[in-house]
Amino acid sequence: MGSEKKEGGHGRHVLCVGAAVLDTLFRVRDMPTGQGKVLPYEMLQIAEGMASSAAYTVHRMGGRASLWGAVGDDETGARILRDLSESGIDTSGMTVAKGARSALSTILIDDRGERLIVPFYDHRLHENNRSCTKADLASFDAVLVDVRWPDLALDVLAVARQLGKPAILDGDVAPVETLERLAPAASHIIFSEPAAERLTGLSDFSAMVSVLHAHYPETFIAVTAGPSGCYWTEAGDPTIHFQSTMAIEAVDTLAAGDVFHGTFALAVAEGMESRAAIQLSSVAAALKCRIFGGRTGTPTRAEAEAAMAAWLAEAAPRS
Repeated sequence: MGSEKKEGGHGRHVLCVGAAVLDTLFRVRDMPTGQGKVLPYEMLQIAEGMASSAAYTVHRMGGRASLWGAVGDDETGARILRDLSESGIDTSGMTVAKGARSALSTILIDDRGERLIVPFYDHRLHENNRSCTKADLASFDAVLVDVRWPDLALDVLAVARQLGKPAILDGDVAPVETLERLAPAASHIIFSEPAAERLTGLSDFSAMVSVLHAHYPETFIAVTAGPSGCYWTEAGDPTIHFQSTMAIEAVDTLAAGDVFHGTFALAVAEGMESRAAIQLSSVAAALKCRIFGGRTGTPTRAEAEAAMAAWLAEAAPRS
């Protein structure tokens, strides 16, 4: 699978499960530290969220993306579904929860690319779980779930494993009991640094991965460290691997992790070897960070592969 994959083409089919949110992004010079009025100099409204942005990434990387999540039966929900559908994502499996309010976030992004997120999720969005059978998942090559709809995420992971398909968990910050409930069902887990710290009580990346591998020895375990790279172990092997990432000037880190996860899920569905999958995922995430606008900064497959080739050539030892 390589550069022959075209954006919106007929590549591997990945199901993404979880968050669908209408984000309002405000770009500010400096992050506020106290009371007062903050005057942004740029603004964007866009439907995204962890699973939604990952699904968009699958599409941009040349795969087919479907999204299972929930929106309310309100104008915001209609806007979210329209925005995501127009972005190339199959939203036919989305749930419209009667009487619920759709998820919203206000996000401040400063000139260093860091962000402050204020999300709102109505608990009624996920009160009624949707069914997930082997027939429902038969057409997918891999599944990727986040932590926002745990009941559905667990069902999807379990059924995917029964079918022998890659079952990937985006191990982001969530109640510890949620992560501990979902993790045993996954074939691959990519933990964010804060989530790994919360689960292990450690701050050293190698130590985090070692402890997490001991908890889930038959699962691929990775911990992403942002600009510091990615650490991982393979299923059944405690050896810790490391991959650095491409250095960039960060403008907006929002959705970078989701771009990593979406790229990785598609790469795994394509049968890509772990290091190559992580290299492509980290480069795609780095390229996204150069552009303000959350998921709108997601590169195409061709852009990511070209940047990766240049980066690896530059990093190669000179003879």
